Amino acid sequence: MDWLERHRTPVIALLAALIVIGGAVLLYRQCALPQSVEIVISPPSPEIHVYVEGEVVSPGVYMLQDGDRVVDAIEAAGGFTADADQGAVNLAAPLRDGDRVHVYRIGDVPQKINLNTAEAWLLQSLPGIGETLAQRIIDYRNENGPFQPIEDLKKVEGIGAATFEKLKDKIAVR
Repeated sequence: MDWLERHRTPVIALLAALIVIGGAVLLYRQCALPQSVEIVISPPSPEIHVYVEGEVVSPGVYMLQDGDRVVDAIEAAGGFTADADQGAVNLAAPLRDGDRVHVYRIGDVPQKINLNTAEAWLLQSLPGIGETLAQRIIDYRNENGPFQPIEDLKKVEGIGAATFEKLKDKIAVR
């Protein structure tokens, strides 16, 4: 106790200094450090816009729901006309925002192979595509999603500019 009596003033000064320093650090942290910011992530819009053209009653752009299929787009456009080649349309295909659905007239369906749906045997009917390249095409679309422009085919290992030139008029992405 005697020691405390002799050093009371320096101890009190030290405690006061610690309190002041602590308060200054707290104030600095509140002012100088960034405050937490709330980030709100909105889910993607459940609405998509799809362009429907060709042999439908009312061609145009239609607002549909995410997860809708080609059949829903055809219904939104009033259904098929009498001249529509209904068998050439995959009604079960899923739709994405910005898709284009074309319904051909009977007899007008182009004979192109759809890179996004063709099986290996059909891909092998293309010039320069054997069993190995057909499998690489299927593997590519399974890993990366559907081909968007047909030029995406050049991203498949083994398909260069020369092979693509032979194929470009025989392939489609729908």
